[in-house]
Amino acid sequence: MNITVPNVSARMGRPPSVVYNHCMPEPNPAPNREPASTPPPPSTPPPSIPPPPASPAQITEFHIGEEFGTAKRNLPPVRIVLICLGAVAVIVGIFAFTERAKPQGAGSVDFVSVADVPGQNMILSAITLTLRNTGEKPLWVHTLIAQLVTADNQTLDDEAASAVDLDRYYRAFPVLKQSSEPPLSPETKLLPGTVQRGTIVVGFKITKEAFDRRKSLTVAIQPYDQPLPIILK
Repeated sequence: MNITVPNVSARMGRPPSVVYNHCMPEPNPAPNREPASTPPPPSTPPPSIPPPPASPAQITEFHIGEEFGTAKRNLPPVRIVLICLGAVAVIVGIFAFTERAKPQGAGSVDFVSVADVPGQNMILSAITLTLRNTGEKPLWVHTLIAQLVTADNQTLDDEAASAVDLDRYYRAFPVLKQSSEPPLSPETKLLPGTVQRGTIVVGFKITKEAFDRRKSLTVAIQPYDQPLPIILK
């Protein structure tokens, strides 16, 4: 690069001098700034500082009796409890007495005849009964069972013979037909308020003499759909 520099000598009448190229000074280079090196991480973590010891918790007093209560504190006085229980017992007793199961009928044993059965150590007895339906619905006879209690407290039972056999018994033992009524047999129906008379024939393994010395003779009539039998004496 040629630069003409006006020379003072030219102004003074001397030819100008020519200045040849000179190396231009280079600007000062920026200092080489290397990034600061970070220190390597520690190989082991620093020891942790243990927390300060906890202060002991305050102990609260606990009384199990007061927590769950006692009969003395939670129940009413004994006198009131006894009065209430007595009132409940009276009410239950009255209800049980008025609502207890009762037989649907009543009646009586009106006449008894007896005959020895030769060679069999037994007797046949014809029992004439009166049966009344005291209920509010029809009474259907289910079973008829006679019970004999002997003088030595022996109890004997027998179910009434079939009605179709009574005529045969009457022919063989005419004494049984005395004061007899039409047969009273199972499936007999009595409407409310009606009365039915009839005869049943039963047999007991006993002699006539022992039968005559009996303590009692009853007939239990069990109706359908009834919890209690009708006892006739």
